[in-house]
Amino acid sequence: MRTATLLKLASPLANRRRAKPTPVTSAPVKRAFLALSGITAALTLAACGGGGTQLIINKGPVQGVKSQTPEAGQKLGFPVVATKNTTRVAGADPIADAAGVALAVFPSSGTGTHPQAVTIAPTGDWQAALAASVLSAPPIRAPVLLSGTGKLPSATADALTALAPTGSGAIRGSKVIRIGASVPQPPSNLSSTLISGSDPYKLAAEIDNFSAAAHGSTAANVIIASADDAAYAMPAAGWAAESGEPILFVNKSGVPGPTRTALGAHGHPHIYVLGPASVIPDSVDKQLAKYGAVKRISATDPITSSVTFAAYRDPPCQFGQPCAHVPGSFGWAMRSPGHGYVLINASRPLDAAAAAPLSASGDYGPQLLINNPSTLPTAVLNYFLNYATPGYTQEGPTAAVYNHGWVIGDQNAITVSVQAEMDHLLEAVPQK
Repeated sequence: MRTATLLKLASPLANRRRAKPTPVTSAPVKRAFLALSGITAALTLAACGGGGTQLIINKGPVQGVKSQTPEAGQKLGFPVVATKNTTRVAGADPIADAAGVALAVFPSSGTGTHPQAVTIAPTGDWQAALAASVLSAPPIRAPVLLSGTGKLPSATADALTALAPTGSGAIRGSKVIRIGASVPQPPSNLSSTLISGSDPYKLAAEIDNFSAAAHGSTAANVIIASADDAAYAMPAAGWAAESGEPILFVNKSGVPGPTRTALGAHGHPHIYVLGPASVIPDSVDKQLAKYGAVKRISATDPITSSVTFAAYRDPPCQFGQPCAHVPGSFGWAMRSPGHGYVLINASRPLDAAAAAPLSASGDYGPQLLINNPSTLPTAVLNYFLNYATPGYTQEGPTAAVYNHGWVIGDQNAITVSVQAEMDHLLEAVPQK
C-alpha cells in the first residue's frame, strides 16, 4: 500500500471549492449510458437537455467506435464508466455490481487471472452478505456474487461462467461457497460448499468459523456491527475483505448467543464496535467486554462514521509521523494521499459486499458512503480535502503520489456530477 507524507492544506489545495463543481449541462453527457463491462444490458432514465426524461437502452461500452460515430466518446464509456481518476461499476442493482467487480478484480482471460473460489451470498440477508466479505481476503480471495432464491440471476450465472474458479486448496478444492441454504446450487461442474445458519447472527458466526479454518487460526481482531442498521455496518465489508478479520453482529438488546460463541473462540480478541451508542448501546459494550478489549469507532451519522473508519488506526498514529496501516495495527489509517477509495450509496447495503474485493486488491481502498446520489457529503468532501488530495512542488507531478476512486452503482446511486467532483478532488495539484 502506497503511503505519503501528510500534506498541509496550503493554497491551492485549501482553495478547492467546497460546493458542487460546475455542473455538466450538455445533452450528450446527460444521456451518457450505463455500463457493466458487457455483462448485461442496462436501462436508465436520463435527463435530456430540455428537462424531460428519456428511456435509454444501453449495452455497455462499445469497442471499435469510429470517428464518424455520433457521441463517440460517450459510446466508448466516458465519462460515466471512467474519468482520469475514477472508474465506475455501473450496475442498476447490487447483483450486477457484484458481477462487474468480480470480473474487474479477476479478468479471467489468461493464466493466473481466475479466482480459486467464488462466494455466492443471498440478496435477502444483507448481514450475511457483508459477513461473507471476509472470504475475499487471503487465502481464499473469493469475490462475492449475489443471488436470490430459485435460480441464479443471469448476471451472476454469466459471471460465474466467465470467472471459472479453479478450486481453492484452503477449502478442500471447492470452487463455490454458498452462503445460506436459500442460495441456488451452482452448475454441476463447479464443486461447492455450503455455510448455513438459522439467522444472521448464526450465519455470520459460521462464516467466521469457516474463514478461521481456512486460515488455520482465528483472527486477533473482530468487527462488531449492528444487525439493525445496515448503513453503519456497510464499511466493515471492505475492511474484512482486506484484513481477513471477521464481522459479527449484535443488536440493541444485547449480544446474541452465536456471536458470544464466536467471540469465545477467538480467545479474548480486540473488539471494534462500528457505530454510535444510539445504534449499539453502551450496555452492549459492557457485555462484549467479557470476551475482549472493546473500542468504539463511531460518528453521529453513517456517512461521517465511514470517514472516521477510513482514517482510524489502533494503536493511534503518532503526532508528526506518517500514519499508515502496519502489521499488528487495526484500521485503514488513510490520512495521506496515494490510495484508493470506494464510493457507495448508503441505501444499497449489498453494494458494500459486492464492492468488497476492490478493498482487498488493486489500490486497496476503504468504503466511503454518500446518502444523496447528486451530492458529495460534506464529511467525505472534507476528508478528501484534508487527507486525499495530492500535492506536488518543483519536482513536478510525475514525482507525486496518485489516487484512484471506484464509484459503485448507476446514476440512480451516484450521479456523474458526484463522480466528476471526486475525480477533481483526487487529482494531484501544485502546492506552494
